[in-house]
Amino acid sequence: MTDHRTFPALFSYGFRPFFLFAGIHAAATIVLWVANVTLGLNLTGALDPLSWHIHEMIWGFAAAAVAGFALTAIPNWTGRLPIAGRPLMGLALLWVLGRCVVLLPGVPLIVAAVLDVIFPFVLALAAMREIAAGHNWRNLPVVTALVLFAGADVVFWLEHAGTLPFGGYGYRFAISILLALITLIGGRIIPSFTRNWLVKRGATRLPTPFGPYDKLVLLITVVAQAAWTWAPDGPVVGALTGLAAAANLVRLSRWQGLATGAEPLLWILHVAYLWIPIGFGLAALAALHPQLVPQTAAIHTLTVGAIAQMILAVMTRATLGHTGRALTADRTTTAAYLALWLAAAIRIAAAFVPLHYDALITTSAALWVAAFLLFLAGYGPKLCAARSSHTS
Repeated sequence: MTDHRTFPALFSYGFRPFFLFAGIHAAATIVLWVANVTLGLNLTGALDPLSWHIHEMIWGFAAAAVAGFALTAIPNWTGRLPIAGRPLMGLALLWVLGRCVVLLPGVPLIVAAVLDVIFPFVLALAAMREIAAGHNWRNLPVVTALVLFAGADVVFWLEHAGTLPFGGYGYRFAISILLALITLIGGRIIPSFTRNWLVKRGATRLPTPFGPYDKLVLLITVVAQAAWTWAPDGPVVGALTGLAAAANLVRLSRWQGLATGAEPLLWILHVAYLWIPIGFGLAALAALHPQLVPQTAAIHTLTVGAIAQMILAVMTRATLGHTGRALTADRTTTAAYLALWLAAAIRIAAAFVPLHYDALITTSAALWVAAFLLFLAGYGPKLCAARSSHTS
């Protein structure tokens, strides 16, 4: 393993380049998307603007954040040195390559597809190598999720190439995988972080630890997601996603989130998770009453709400912790959380108010961009600088 201390701080740990990339890509991609929608510009390459938007939010923005998290968490799980230096630079370049071939005009779809899917598969292989070398089989499900996430990208491209029937299977599969990671990992870290914080303050009512009920919720959620991925309409999907909504809401209520109001770094985790039962609830209504609740409302609740807010919450907390700073949110961080929450709420509302659709999505986009610009302003320097105390 390369000695990560001999390389620039940006490439000393996986969270550094990939959280930075996630922030930059989140802001830049939405600016370009709004230009496509409001000005009628076709500023994308092999894909149509809507497909490009979907792809880059999932396999651009979210993939970078997932890479940053995985490459940082796995060394903690295995006790091995992190992937750093040249190998990390190579992974970063593969991610950049994917963004370029999907965006640049004149790149044939098959070429864009082949070059794009390299990154998620190499990331999955790198994670597998580290898990196997560290004999950390307990976290093998995370590697499985990374492999499936890469496979979902392949399905997405095959649908657009006409090889598979186009039904949105690829992107729904990817969204389901990201939500599964949140319910699995978030379901462990949210009550754990909350418990530690409350214990320090002498609280007696503590989060319920991970147990049989959590395993049941995970099973219900995965089954509901599988059904929704296959076909988001119909009474069976409505019943399953409704059950998943109720189960996750009860699960969240056991974590004492209302007691965390004094620390934004904690309450944002609970707020982000709350979007999951709300999203499943809307998915249930959309499956049963599509004339009343559009599918886009459920999709944006689960993506802009749950996935994006959990990404921002984890990126801020992990950056502070791994750069040797106090685990507390400053005003810039809190403002970013609030801006992203408003962006999600307004984007969901836009699905129900077609008369003001353009104005609402433009407002939502502006708040989204503001949230990630605030993240970059507050955390970009931390990601690029050496750890304040010990070498990271």
